[in-house]
Amino acid sequence: MEFLETKLKKNFIIKINKVEDKRGFLKREFCQKNFDTILEGKTIRQINSTYTKNKGTVRGLHFQKTPFTEIKIISCTKGKVWDVAVDLRKNSPTFLKYHSVILSKDINESFLIPEGFAHGYQTLSPDCEMLYLHTSDYNKDYEDGINILDPKISIPWPDKISIQSERDKNFPNLTSNFVGLNL
Repeated sequence: MEFLETKLKKNFIIKINKVEDKRGFLKREFCQKNFDTILEGKTIRQINSTYTKNKGTVRGLHFQKTPFTEIKIISCTKGKVWDVAVDLRKNSPTFLKYHSVILSKDINESFLIPEGFAHGYQTLSPDCEMLYLHTSDYNKDYEDGINILDPKISIPWPDKISIQSERDKNFPNLTSNFVGLNL
């Protein structure tokens, strides 16, 4: 595995080696030893997957507040998505900046979202499946989100937004007194 840091500190694209032969291929999606430094002593506590039926669907922008902030490792196992991470860390030099990548089953990359970031994605094809590895347990009382069309972030979603959950549609824009997440 190769870890390539984006313009946002601690946000990584993970290039995964694929070994192929006449049977097919093998990819190591996760090995704690490879991630020890990046995860800063944390371990994977939860693994989730999603299936999204329609192209243009947006999920996000989601995050968990302290003390349940988490590092996420995101992979697309079927289809193609435009994945985005938004820096919400208080006093970060890249506060409210975002970085996006395209993930697909054909691209041997994952996306590491650090603590203090919001995360979301838009499906670029129908029938997308995503795999999420989390360093913290989900806690409903500490979940939060921001509106995907918040002008303070101005994310240029690549396609027309076809579907969002009611919860995600109702996430507010950031207020003028939002100074970021304390970690």
